[in-house]
Amino acid sequence: MQALPKTRTDGRLPLYARLRDQLASRIANGEWSPGDMIPSENRLAEEYGVALATMRMALKQLVDEGLLERRRGTGTFVKQPAFRADLFRFFHVHDVDDPAGSVIPESRILSRQEVALPPEVRQAFGEETTTGCLKLERVRLWSGVPLLFEEIYLRLPDFDGLLSLDPKEMGPLLYPVFLQECGILVASATDELSFGTATEASARHLELPEESPVAVIERIARNPVGRVIEYRRVHGRPERFRYRITLGEQPT
Repeated sequence: MQALPKTRTDGRLPLYARLRDQLASRIANGEWSPGDMIPSENRLAEEYGVALATMRMALKQLVDEGLLERRRGTGTFVKQPAFRADLFRFFHVHDVDDPAGSVIPESRILSRQEVALPPEVRQAFGEETTTGCLKLERVRLWSGVPLLFEEIYLRLPDFDGLLSLDPKEMGPLLYPVFLQECGILVASATDELSFGTATEASARHLELPEESPVAVIERIARNPVGRVIEYRRVHGRPERFRYRITLGEQPT
């Protein structure tokens, strides 16, 4: 039987879901790369010592989530991820000297810890009970000036792979890291913009007086089958935010 990967699985999950997590971990760890054909259902079922029907359910979940794809008459392959740039960059940052351009702010992970679910995160995840979540605090900077303070809540054990990862290796874009380290593909997200006041933490990291006005962005991100896997709350300097929308057809 296949040895369990380092990524922890929740023993309360059904067997096929735990198999899904283990197979996703093998993809995330690079055992199977994008474009590779994975072993057959029969071989994997024998390797893990499970019924063929159970293994088929685990593989179907990975296909539904966009990590695997079936090719008729050939086999099952690790899918090449089709990321969207607008998901990568959250809100676009523009240089005042080049308003048509868009840049990726610098990023710095401030903290990483397992926490109980705050009420708003529990509501976003849509479950009565869960095992808690991983919380990341991150600051985004532009030319060394703090621009955004982020509180990012991620499901556990889905994101256990981030617990041992050096934060310096995460880089400015988190979603590629989610796929590489945890086998989690973010397919869609809903952003809501409002305005509020800075908390003690956001004021400190944005270098603002406490309770200063801030832009507030809440993001709910989902995997390809619509399961919410991330809740993000962001405070930003309001003077750097502009809202623009174009209605109707533009002349060509």
